[in-house]
Amino acid sequence: MQVLNKSISKAVERPVKVIQFGEGNFLRGFVDYMIDVANEKGIFNGNIAIVKPISFGSLDSFHEQECQYTLALRGKENGETKEEIRIITSVSDAVECDTEYAAYMDYAHLDSLRFVVSNTTEAGIVFDETDKFELDPPKTFPGKLTKFLFERYTFYKGAADKGMIIIPCELIENNGINLKKCVMQFISLWNLGDAFTSWVEDSCTFCSTLVDRIVTGYPREEAEAIWEKIGYRDNLLDTGELFAFWVIESDRDISEELPLDKAGLPVLFVKDQRPYRERKVRILNGAHTSFDAMAYLAGFDYVGDAMNDATVKKFVMGTLWDEIIPTLSLPREECETFASAVIERFENPFIKHALLSISLNTISKWKSRCLTSFKQYVEKTGSLPKNLTFSLAAILAFYTGNEIKDGALLARRDGESYKVLDDFAVLEFFAAHSGREAKAYAEAYLGNSAYFGEDMTKYEGLVDQVTEYLIQIRNEGMKTAVSKLVG
Repeated sequence: MQVLNKSISKAVERPVKVIQFGEGNFLRGFVDYMIDVANEKGIFNGNIAIVKPISFGSLDSFHEQECQYTLALRGKENGETKEEIRIITSVSDAVECDTEYAAYMDYAHLDSLRFVVSNTTEAGIVFDETDKFELDPPKTFPGKLTKFLFERYTFYKGAADKGMIIIPCELIENNGINLKKCVMQFISLWNLGDAFTSWVEDSCTFCSTLVDRIVTGYPREEAEAIWEKIGYRDNLLDTGELFAFWVIESDRDISEELPLDKAGLPVLFVKDQRPYRERKVRILNGAHTSFDAMAYLAGFDYVGDAMNDATVKKFVMGTLWDEIIPTLSLPREECETFASAVIERFENPFIKHALLSISLNTISKWKSRCLTSFKQYVEKTGSLPKNLTFSLAAILAFYTGNEIKDGALLARRDGESYKVLDDFAVLEFFAAHSGREAKAYAEAYLGNSAYFGEDMTKYEGLVDQVTEYLIQIRNEGMKTAVSKLVG
């Protein structure tokens, strides 16, 4: 079977407008896909040069396939199971930052270049004062970017129209603001001058982003079957869900230069991304965290399997529609549309999302994802949100065990052990308290301000209600307890 290349993809040559730090599955299934669609619709007319920013890994498959690859998007949409398969032709080149340094820096001289996108993991946007300008390349991503921008500034003698639009996709809040801060620190550390500082400030735009799509990557178990279906081998095959959403925040309007929204793509250009981040964290992530422990103890191992259970689905939908959405700042209709998409994403039959994986660090996740919804519900209604309150009891049941082994708290479900993973101090707390009678256990957890930023026992009736739910779970089992809750 022939390996995918440009003779199969019929790729169109386009000017390189984007330099991309990161060759991983997410960028290929998200940014590169969107640019490919915009190219196809005649909206953008620009390609991407990928830079591998770290020494680990290889670009051999990119070179073998002339940077062409297939993306399979699969999931549920408007109640129907759908699949979209397309060859992505928007990537023109892939270079090693370390071993092909000259080729990489040549892109700083490219007249057509306008955008930088990146996904160097959450740890990638850091300032390290030991990084050096003299290194080819500097060791940190912000250091590499600073030197790349300085090369472009020098080559074009500070021309204002040769600035860059920088769009990081790392999963940290205010990623663009933090990246710019690091770049400015390196400019100062390396004494690159006031004129360069002004060029970066005036001619470059740093955007903060919110990205949302599950990209599941290379489908190892299905690859051969997909190759048979598409008629060629593809060692860069990428998979993901149908849903996508990209919010791009910037001080300057960049929508005319990057008109992805005009290609019908789910891209939103805003002055303030915070309401959309709030919606994602509290609906998508909050739903995960509020039902994960309950669903696992009810006997399910994967999100999709749990959502096929009518009782679990009713709990999740009640949490979203009755307790979370009424507390959000965006219009209810927008939030309900997003929540409906979240339900279909949870039901995606192509994604095996393990509940135990989601349960990692649940204690801190509940605070960041669920606490605000809980508090605002109480403020708005004067009563406790029953599902979010029940989720606290489910967490107590999930974190029940007295032995810590190999960095995990050993707990039990239906007589079989499972591992609870969290910070060691958290595990020590639950090993010490989870064997106590229900009210003492609930008081110890809810009164621990380290877990909530406040003493939760101050909320009238919360200790008693969590205690009642926990007793039900202990005596009757999770399935019965949650069934009684949702009716």
